[in-house]
Amino acid sequence: MGATEQTIIEQFPYWQKALAPLASLQDAEITVFVGCGTSYNLALSLAAQANAVGRRSIAVPGGEWANRPRSYWPESGKVHVVALSRSGDTTETVAAAKASRAAGMFVTGITMEAGSALPRNVDRVVLAETHPLEGIVMTSSASLMLLLGIRLLGLQVPASIVDTARRLIADVDAHAPSLVAGRSHFVYLGGGHLYGVGLEGALKLMEMSQTFTQGFHPLEYRHGPISLVDDRTVAVLLYSADQHDAEAKLARELQDKGARVIGFGGPGDASFTVDCDPALAGLACLPALQLLGERVAQGRNIDTMAPRHLTKVVMLA
Repeated sequence: MGATEQTIIEQFPYWQKALAPLASLQDAEITVFVGCGTSYNLALSLAAQANAVGRRSIAVPGGEWANRPRSYWPESGKVHVVALSRSGDTTETVAAAKASRAAGMFVTGITMEAGSALPRNVDRVVLAETHPLEGIVMTSSASLMLLLGIRLLGLQVPASIVDTARRLIADVDAHAPSLVAGRSHFVYLGGGHLYGVGLEGALKLMEMSQTFTQGFHPLEYRHGPISLVDDRTVAVLLYSADQHDAEAKLARELQDKGARVIGFGGPGDASFTVDCDPALAGLACLPALQLLGERVAQGRNIDTMAPRHLTKVVMLA
């Protein structure tokens, strides 16, 4: 077992530590979740989760919020910024935190590194310990930041989420070789808070295996991108509780056009039950999506501890 695979399979003791009591975010007129790369994908998921529970929210890439915040939120008022960065040293995210505080906004930082720049430039820091073997590709830490963000929204995360995530890893791993064999085009589909998780699944596979991937809202996929579907396509569909029937119809259309469909929470060539509160489905599925990327990379003999062109911390001069 390689180091990346270890960080995926062995991440759950760190989840259990992160389930300790945690105070919710302060009230605000709007909450802005910012991050870069994986952290931005998590920000998209958390903003959708926040809106679903009545907390007005948006997600903005760190560099965009640092440099042109009024393009995303032109109004005055009480703004709470939540900055996510595994390393705590991502240039754009730290800049966004600094600029937000300078503008009088309250800033919460979520990171794995207590001694990094981010904790020094926020009003509140939320920390978690991640797997020590984690390399450039974010696995355990991505799940942990999503978990912490969900809990900051006041949502309950039962300990049973660990069992659900472990079962999904085992189920996907049992089917992955036959599902991905001979396929070179991967599409990840998810709506609501599952959109960000779908994008993160796509990013993991792209980083790990250097394979062409795309991410879309499910029903949006019909509007042009579906033209690329053929017998080289794998569609990973994260089913929504409120759009299940429409998404199942899309799955059948994709199968008719030659795609293999991996269904989390609904039908496909392989269908995996997501046994948890729908609000936690993205968190439960994320480790399985990480492992799928690792398996595709292994099939291409790619070392995911040394992905091409990537560094563990993105710092701009």
